[in-house]
Amino acid sequence: MELTSEALVNSLLALGAAALLATLWLWPRLARQRPLPVLGRIGLLTVTQVSVLAVLALSVNNSFGFYTSWDDLFSPGGAKLALTSNENHHGGTPVSDAPIQPTDEGGLEGVTDLPKGPPEEVGKIESVRVTGKETGLSDQMFVYLPPEYFDPKLSMVRFPVLLALSGYPGTTQHLVKELALPQTAWELRKAGKLTPSIIVMARPAVVSPRNTECVDVPGGPRTETWFAKDVPDALRATYRTSRSASSWGVLGYSTGGSCALRLAMRFPDVFGNGTGMHGDFKVVEDQFTGGSLFGGDRALADQSDLSWRLQNLPAPNLSLMVISTRKETDYPDTVKFVDLAEKVAATNPQFKVESLYLDDGGHNFDSWVRELPAALEWMSARLTWN
Repeated sequence: MELTSEALVNSLLALGAAALLATLWLWPRLARQRPLPVLGRIGLLTVTQVSVLAVLALSVNNSFGFYTSWDDLFSPGGAKLALTSNENHHGGTPVSDAPIQPTDEGGLEGVTDLPKGPPEEVGKIESVRVTGKETGLSDQMFVYLPPEYFDPKLSMVRFPVLLALSGYPGTTQHLVKELALPQTAWELRKAGKLTPSIIVMARPAVVSPRNTECVDVPGGPRTETWFAKDVPDALRATYRTSRSASSWGVLGYSTGGSCALRLAMRFPDVFGNGTGMHGDFKVVEDQFTGGSLFGGDRALADQSDLSWRLQNLPAPNLSLMVISTRKETDYPDTVKFVDLAEKVAATNPQFKVESLYLDDGGHNFDSWVRELPAALEWMSARLTWN
């Protein structure tokens, strides 16, 4: 059974209930102070307590998404693959050498509201493992290919790309199960409000459980290089993706929103469009980042401070959208950043920033789900086909 499956939780619940009933029934019979009865009592209590603790641990993991599979739990960053052929079905490259490979790590079990039908009618979600040649990092991702991708008449067409990032702690599955990203994209596409695009769903915590805030940690994981170079290179080598920065966008919520804004600001030659929902504008270091992410280097930290960049560096050729609510605790910081960005935009017509605020809502999926359609429509209107 998959680590995140309901079947595993239900099985452990049943085991715990059975152990509890067995304990109540057998306890009088094991009352004697002899080795075997004592061992029996210890065994029953151990099974009951371990089952309860396991259910609690799985429930917390499924809610916050620390680990997505058994392989992720016991060997983080590993590459457990289930290959169905010796060739990559997207371009004929041997699978053993391909940066993107099919995987059976799961994560979509129990999602009942995905579009149903053949790929040429509703598109297709692929579960893949991406391995970076530059950083050596590896992680599971979901790739949504729109119906037009399978149209023979468009077999030579390259498609815009949207990289979507979940929050922390969170998993790629949250983009499908909680945010309903591919489902929302499909509904907007049917309504004619979304251009056909390849949507890549990933988590920012590539080296989970550590939160690297999508930066290159000195002497540690190079997460920024992973997202800015390895992932785009792998996607271009595997799928029919557009080449120009204006045809690529990055979107995220919470920590993923912080990463999206930062990646777009620091790499406008890769991502020409960025949308951050409830993100921060500088790297927040706490117990989840495992200490300082910049080794105490203030100059390095400034490079990832978006307000500092706007005040000290030329405005990039880029379109940004910042989304939040007026009830968020960081709403004043968001307004300050947007005001600063609008002033800077006056010096470079190619730098554009827009904002959207809900009147109510918090740092939760209820708000992000409400904001997603507007974020996707905004992004779609700016992704080019070249």
